Amino acid sequence: MNQAIALIAIVVRDYDEAIDFYVNKLGFTLVEDTYQPEQDKRWVVVRPAGEGSTSLLLARASSAHQETFIGNQAGGRVFLFLQTDDFSRDYAAMRQAGIRFAREPKHAPYGIVAVFEDLYGNLWDLVQFTDGR
Repeated sequence: MNQAIALIAIVVRDYDEAIDFYVNKLGFTLVEDTYQPEQDKRWVVVRPAGEGSTSLLLARASSAHQETFIGNQAGGRVFLFLQTDDFSRDYAAMRQAGIRFAREPKHAPYGIVAVFEDLYGNLWDLVQFTDGR
């Protein structure tokens, strides 16, 4: 059996502002942006640089109930983990791009990690594993 998580949906307020953040600030690749007229929505997929990365589906909130989850995908916990092969490079680039860090870098038994916020306040780890993961 061969399975993988292909996409993770993240609820966003606006497609274009989310694309701008993920592509222009985090350096993700815009994989697809297709309008779906039957549902009046777009299928927007972005992914980090590198092979084997799980992609994000930027899903615009389509109801007042869904809007309440923008920025709170995981109830205030770290939601996603952005793994890097060069923590210093990516941390510096993210700071230069204006990314807000909720927790500054620290060395942990598994590697180097810092917690940053996406444009809506969801928490992410920027992590470089050094324990062979």
